[in-house]
Amino acid sequence: MEIITNKKDIKRVKTYIDGLDENLQGGIPEGHIVLVSGRSGTMKSSVAFNILYNEALNGNVVLYLTLEQSAESLIKNMVNLDFDVSKVNLQILLDSSEIEKTIKSIKSSKKGSLIIADMGAIRKKTKTTKFYSNTVWLEAIQNLLVKISDIKCNLFVLDSLSALYILSNFDNPRTKLFYIFEFFKGINLTSFLISESPPEKEKFSEFGVEEYLADGIIRLQATERYRKVTREISIAKMRATDCNLDIFTLEYKNKKFYALYGGKTPVV
Repeated sequence: MEIITNKKDIKRVKTYIDGLDENLQGGIPEGHIVLVSGRSGTMKSSVAFNILYNEALNGNVVLYLTLEQSAESLIKNMVNLDFDVSKVNLQILLDSSEIEKTIKSIKSSKKGSLIIADMGAIRKKTKTTKFYSNTVWLEAIQNLLVKISDIKCNLFVLDSLSALYILSNFDNPRTKLFYIFEFFKGINLTSFLISESPPEKEKFSEFGVEEYLADGIIRLQATERYRKVTREISIAKMRATDCNLDIFTLEYKNKKFYALYGGKTPVV
């Protein structure tokens, strides 16, 4: 374990959102577990994908694990936002038997690699009935992360925690979540866990314990003003970071995300 004695030595991962990284001392500390929290339609998946895509453009190996939408649907949505996936080594994992082949392709590629693991497709192609039990989903995710971490994968997105809760047996959620977060910390990946926020404004996750276990929280919301919906982004928590907690307007234009009007009401 490396002990950081100077804050200048803290390595950070950019969000690649203009106006936000500048208010995060340059980005998110490496190895952090970050909740990306918001209601449906607030661009949680797009913001998380944006981070992974740009890291892959910079030559890194990253993993997007989807439990909700299919890999095909995810890519279609991202292409519609003008993400050029031809610029990275895109690997779509639809079968657990293809993991070793995927790893081999990544090792031989000169580009950064973006792996999209479609757990729904993997489940359908797994013939054993064990995979259809409630308890095996988490084990399958953990096994995949361990294998991928061996090829120096440094970023991971889980989309989403809410889907994992539905598919798994969370009879004792506080205890199980503690061990899940401990596992993520143990493999030393910078992890982004997409979380559907409940109606209560003070909560960022389903069980209310996730925000205490996480190192950071990126909050996304949609606010109605004069018949217009404005998407907003803010940092509710970020350990080891002197960050601006103001609410920013989130815009996506010219193939880039922007955080604007920090702490001010947008001009409407």
